[in-house]
Amino acid sequence: MKRVLLLATGDTIAYSSRPAGVASGAQLLAAIPPAELAAEVVVEDVMAEPSWDMSPSTMFGLARRARSAILEQGFDGVVITHGTDTLEESAFLADLLAGRAAERGAIVLTGAVRPLDELSADGPRNLASAVAAAADGALRGAGAVVCLNDELHAARWASMTDATSVAAFSSAPFPALGRVAGGRVEMLAAPPPRPPLVAGEPEADVALIKTYPGMDSVLLTAVVDAGARGVVLEGTGMSNVPVGLFATISELTEWGIPVVVASRCRTRGVPLDDLPLGVGLAAKVGAIGARDLAPSKARCALMVALGTGGPRAVRDWFGRL
Repeated sequence: MKRVLLLATGDTIAYSSRPAGVASGAQLLAAIPPAELAAEVVVEDVMAEPSWDMSPSTMFGLARRARSAILEQGFDGVVITHGTDTLEESAFLADLLAGRAAERGAIVLTGAVRPLDELSADGPRNLASAVAAAADGALRGAGAVVCLNDELHAARWASMTDATSVAAFSSAPFPALGRVAGGRVEMLAAPPPRPPLVAGEPEADVALIKTYPGMDSVLLTAVVDAGARGVVLEGTGMSNVPVGLFATISELTEWGIPVVVASRCRTRGVPLDDLPLGVGLAAKVGAIGARDLAPSKARCALMVALGTGGPRAVRDWFGRL
């Protein structure tokens, strides 16, 4: 029988109000009929902050534990229960840090919109589906995935689009990677390319700043003065940022602080330098394009890329992402 490690971090999937409390991983499994579990499940409860306040160090720890469980302990897959607020960030970090583990087993993150004691709680079903997905060889090579509402979303594409619906996540404009039906994975699309391998340790202190017309560039230098090792700017349209930031972007790059520009919109997965004349101008002063990554995921990527070295190494890594 396949063996799956369950890393339980609490949050909504484990919350009850009558009586108030947080279920352990073993208690979550107890809510699922044994016949519905597709694998032998080993449980580890992880002390973690609520997902809306989860620290990068906790996210890194979950990713490393998932990787080691597959590479060093021979688990067929890993399931991580997680609050939905930042589930997509943890999933993408797990994907970026999985390395060779992605070839040997599945890493599946799941959660719930409704607490455990609410009518029609979605947690038990999501957990059962996640265990089935983690045990299914169909996901080998796909990297980390998000599993809710029987849908499987590649970590790179997954985003939370509805905080109140059990169909909380979407891969749009990409297709869902697959679904769980009858306790088995049905693949619906090819997964995105695997990210470049990283040998160094990720850097937690990366700032994410939303840009707006007329903003003062002192906001960029302020986060660097506070210790940020890298900066992600959320631009508009095809990754545009105010021209008033250009001089500071150039200075930060010279100081060894990479600046990555993402967009609040869906964009093409091409470098800033390849965009039409008149857009993506920040590339001319040293900014690195986030390609098609959402700003929050660009921040995750920059955390990992900083493990490769300075701005030049980061630029090269993003170019292969």
